[in-house]
Amino acid sequence: MTRKLFCEISPLTYKISYESHIIKRKIVDIVSRNVAKDKYEKELPYLVFKHESLMRRRLRKVPVPVEEAKVNNLKIAAPKVSHILIKPGETFSFWNLVGRCTVQNGYQSGLMVANDGQLKKGTGGGLCQFSNLIHWMILHSSLDVIEKYHHEQVDMFPDSDRQVPFGSGTSIVYNYLDYRFKNNTEATYQLITYVGDKYLHGELRMSEAPKHSYEVKMIDEKFIEEGGQVYRCGKIYQYVHDDGKLISKKLIKTNHARVAYDTSNLKVIKEASE
Repeated sequence: MTRKLFCEISPLTYKISYESHIIKRKIVDIVSRNVAKDKYEKELPYLVFKHESLMRRRLRKVPVPVEEAKVNNLKIAAPKVSHILIKPGETFSFWNLVGRCTVQNGYQSGLMVANDGQLKKGTGGGLCQFSNLIHWMILHSSLDVIEKYHHEQVDMFPDSDRQVPFGSGTSIVYNYLDYRFKNNTEATYQLITYVGDKYLHGELRMSEAPKHSYEVKMIDEKFIEEGGQVYRCGKIYQYVHDDGKLISKKLIKTNHARVAYDTSNLKVIKEASE
């Protein structure tokens, strides 16, 4: 018989392991002294990239109260990140700025994606839309993503007002699964984030003019039936340009996601017979 890990013995030991992980990570961040924490209320002069993300998508599987809870949660979290400076050598940590999402802090029960790819409700649900927005902006810069997780490879909803490639999102769980990027450049960056009437808004700004321009796009996206199951496949690339000339191309993500909705209206390619 395989011996159980301490965290698998009981709900109590799982809770102890989870909390000890949080404490250890906080200690490491304090000792390292390189986690971004300073804010500058004025905007840095150069805009690198900006994006807006629709908050209420009115998907059939998502009740209106759950979407409104997400909007409430975003309104609480966005100011905690906005105007943060990421100086040379510093690391941005989503959870270090946002903190734990609790009812006492005003967070409501929103939609979350469990480890098995299933939907569930939880306090602070919906904040992955916030980390998604930040990640999309960072992909259009020279900043280096050093910690990122994604939901299980499941395509849960048909496209509705999609603005970014499928598979370019993030998965976050306080503070076990964080979203982090590091500034390995000689310039200072700044994030501006706020909630409008319809959209979650974000800007990535910089202390000096950016040297390159960036483009992120999906290549060869298609739906393929394999063994009676339809999968969404494709590759996401980051293209770096210097004065209009392509200087590098980097594979960001390869998708092979099980489609969890009706595919009768999709163009599906049958798996080749051997």
